[in-house]
Amino acid sequence: MGETQTPSRSSKPMIAVLPFVNMSEDPEQEYFSDGITEDIITALSRFRSCLVIARNSSFHYKDKSPTTQDLVCDLGVGYVIAGSVRKVGNRVRVTAQLVECDSDSCIWAENYDRELEDIFAVQDDLTRTVASTIPGLIRTAVLGCAERASVGTLQAYDLLLRARRHLDAFTKADSTAGKELLEKALQLDRTNPRILAALANFHQLDWIMHWVMEGDASLNEAYRLSKEAVELDPTDCFT
Repeated sequence: MGETQTPSRSSKPMIAVLPFVNMSEDPEQEYFSDGITEDIITALSRFRSCLVIARNSSFHYKDKSPTTQDLVCDLGVGYVIAGSVRKVGNRVRVTAQLVECDSDSCIWAENYDRELEDIFAVQDDLTRTVASTIPGLIRTAVLGCAERASVGTLQAYDLLLRARRHLDAFTKADSTAGKELLEKALQLDRTNPRILAALANFHQLDWIMHWVMEGDASLNEAYRLSKEAVELDPTDCFT
């Protein structure tokens, strides 16, 4: 048998953002910690000076405890971001740490205690700090906050995160529930590309799985929503 080969390292620093752990007393709040993880991946992906492991690969380690060497062997990364989210009432605490894989050492850690209304500021602070901490990763000119489409209201953002969990469940009932949540979100924020893209995903899934009588109508709606989302923000990987 041949030896197991480690994926080759890119010339750019490679980062894996592991799923943030839900530390809230309510397990139903896990959608919130997953949403925070996805948005951090999206924000960091905008920096051209580094490569960020895709969401699907990172979430393979959800509810697992991989070592840094496991991640080096599996993904070829040089850095790992891990953390937790605790949501209590109208406040949220996000804890994050940056680990250098070669030395298996934590080179940065931070806690963010904020009102939920400031959740977007938490994401921006975290992204900026990580980018400026990794030596030589990001030039000074791009250390500003990563531009992204932000959901206009906290309520719309919450609905979007809940809908994403239904998409992962991959059932007809969850598809119906997810679309209902996103329709409510659109009433609050009609021009947000992420909401439109998520709704397009549900309609596409309905067509693929033959969950609706008018399959062509679902496919056409998925195309219309996707096109609108891309026109609103062609740089967002969620669209």
